[in-house]
Amino acid sequence: MHRTFQPRFLAQRYKQILIFITMKPILTILMLSVLSQNSYGQKAMTFGEAEENGISISHLDSIYKSGIHSDTTLAVFITNQDEYIVAYQKLLQDLGKFLRANDFLWENRTKGFNRIYFDKSGKIDFFLYNFRPDQLTDEQENRFKELLNKFITNNRFSLNANIGFAQCSPVTYMPIDK
Repeated sequence: MHRTFQPRFLAQRYKQILIFITMKPILTILMLSVLSQNSYGQKAMTFGEAEENGISISHLDSIYKSGIHSDTTLAVFITNQDEYIVAYQKLLQDLGKFLRANDFLWENRTKGFNRIYFDKSGKIDFFLYNFRPDQLTDEQENRFKELLNKFITNNRFSLNANIGFAQCSPVTYMPIDK
């Protein structure tokens, strides 16, 4: 049987092709967005490395609200601040235990500063840190970063929130008395 030319069929097919063509870039952008979020998620790095990688601290601070704050209107954890502080201290203590278990020992008292960004379930999205200059060798810093990245993939903050939150603190790592 001979098929006759149907303009309506062609118009519908043309419309489907146009939708596909216009949706393809949108889908590509969405996929790249998801992939870039995954590649940025759960990273441990110095504050300087974050800036070098295009991660703006001020942008992160605009997305993640302070876990606790002297102005309680700016805090995520308003009513359970004591529980929050205990949970944060435990996270840092668990990091210390993890480092020791992986043969990373502090040779001297080592001072630093952390800013940790958590998603609402307590997963660590970013762990930014700095040490005072000349406290660690390059090898020690690289080993610390490697272990810290392992730690944050398997550990989380023990409290949940309605939104992502952040906590910063000075930290002093102490050598173990032998």
